[in-house]
Amino acid sequence: MKELMKSSGIEGNGISFVMTDTQIIVESFIENLNNLLNTGEIPNLMVAEDKDEIVNGVRPLCAERKIIDTIDNINALFVDRVREMLHICLCMSPVGDTLRIRCRQFPSLVNCMTLDYFSSWPEQALLDVST
Repeated sequence: MKELMKSSGIEGNGISFVMTDTQIIVESFIENLNNLLNTGEIPNLMVAEDKDEIVNGVRPLCAERKIIDTIDNINALFVDRVREMLHICLCMSPVGDTLRIRCRQFPSLVNCMTLDYFSSWPEQALLDVST
């Protein structure tokens, strides 16, 4: 995720990160994605060297956009670019309780994403997910 965030936030590359529910081994994966969707950051992901790389990479963009060159402004521009350029696609099955439980535990999965489904859902499944 660190490299994807740097690529999208510093270089401005449009990236789609696709993850299926079978790849979610530890629930902390979803917690990190929830934080990324909500705030544009994953807490404690970047070490000092990464932060220096971000500052040095985004500083010219601040100058180009005539934004005052402060660490806070540079970080805000980086986060804005990550939120704009990094797209997350989670593929999950609506069968069972897993999707409903995850949507309750991680509200950004509902608030910051669009839910698409590609086949007819039984009425009970729709009611279970909405509940």
